[in-house]
Amino acid sequence: MVFLRGVSALSRLRSRVNLQSSLSNSVRWLQTESSSDLDLISQLKELIPEQQECLKKLKAEHGKLQLGNITVDMVLGGMRGMTGLLWETSLLDPDEGIRIRGWSIPECQKLLPAAKPDGEPLPEGLLWLLLTGKVPSKAQIDALSQELRGRAVVPDYVFKAIDALHVSAHPMTQFSTGVMALQVQSEFQKAYEKGIPKSKYWEPTYEDALDLIARVPVVASYVYRSDHEGGNVSAHTGHLVGSALSDPYLSFAAALNGLAGPLHGLANQEVLLWIKSVVDECGENISKEQLRLCLENTEQWQGKRQSAFKNIMVVPGFGHGVLRKTDPRYTCQSEFALKHLPDDPLFQLVSKLYEVVPPILTELGKVKNPWPNVDAHSGVLLNHFGLTEARYYTVLFGVSRSIGICSQLIWDRALGLPLERPKSVTMEWLENYCKKAKTA
Repeated sequence: MVFLRGVSALSRLRSRVNLQSSLSNSVRWLQTESSSDLDLISQLKELIPEQQECLKKLKAEHGKLQLGNITVDMVLGGMRGMTGLLWETSLLDPDEGIRIRGWSIPECQKLLPAAKPDGEPLPEGLLWLLLTGKVPSKAQIDALSQELRGRAVVPDYVFKAIDALHVSAHPMTQFSTGVMALQVQSEFQKAYEKGIPKSKYWEPTYEDALDLIARVPVVASYVYRSDHEGGNVSAHTGHLVGSALSDPYLSFAAALNGLAGPLHGLANQEVLLWIKSVVDECGENISKEQLRLCLENTEQWQGKRQSAFKNIMVVPGFGHGVLRKTDPRYTCQSEFALKHLPDDPLFQLVSKLYEVVPPILTELGKVKNPWPNVDAHSGVLLNHFGLTEARYYTVLFGVSRSIGICSQLIWDRALGLPLERPKSVTMEWLENYCKKAKTA
């Protein structure tokens, strides 16, 4: 297997989904694919012209329609809650979590082909769904896997670029450097320099995207084996940089640099370190009540002697910028752990934290979402299966992010989305605007 791990769905998919009354019924429309349908790019060549016309019609008929109001809080708060980005492949719902082309994560688990019966979905199936909006057959996934294996060739100079870094370089620095070194092979850059119609931008972008998706696991594995000690921001960054017609290598490397931030992709690393610090302070085999009492008096993960809850508003692995319920990715990972590692001490502790932490956070009164997110669990799973180097975890996160970011980059090119250039204002401008609005 090659891998380690939206505003709306396509119009044709949407009409089909709306006809379904349940998940069991929703699989009825899936087709038996002919041999000509096994080629992913052939599928896109059929879909893209249709969606290009759909975008033109949407803009012509509704281009002046207002989507909502912008508040000062939105401007000062990192544009949170502001509708300002077309992202065709997925949509994040505060209650249901992320929907990929209209399908929830549990639905994807049931619909997408797996390597074995009752196993987890193959990531190649997720890539197919992201790009086409269609649930693939096992034959389509096998063909895509074979194609990706053929693309998974990394030149030696990439490894030399990684080796040239200082011995203390973080794994994410190494990973980003490796991706940047791959950029010299960009098919989009070559095509753009030679001259190519805008409507065809997506074709070399597709080639780069699949090459990149196939190669990043190889680069990531080299980072893991090397002697060095050691994706939201990433998705938006990839889209933003790509809007300047930067090729997928440059766009994805930029996304990785966003992913490396402690408020984004480094979270699962920090969560595991925090959980281990809880074990050091409280022990493993304790009751939920003992855990609650211990946490309220323990050294918090940053190392300051104070309550882990009363003096901070953020607990590692809990809360989410959009979700207002338990992250469905956390739920899926918890179910996986119950099936494969029910006796793991860290998993048992995470399960107790799920019951202990939210009530305490709720008592604070200012926490919008006290429930765990995916980072609360992912590090524990990796630790169980032998990946104990927490600093490496974000590299694996980055590998998985390549699927979503590259899929959207292809559609950005296919739909001819423009350079992203939001309007900025000064604090003085905001103050004057608010004064005028008050007196109006």
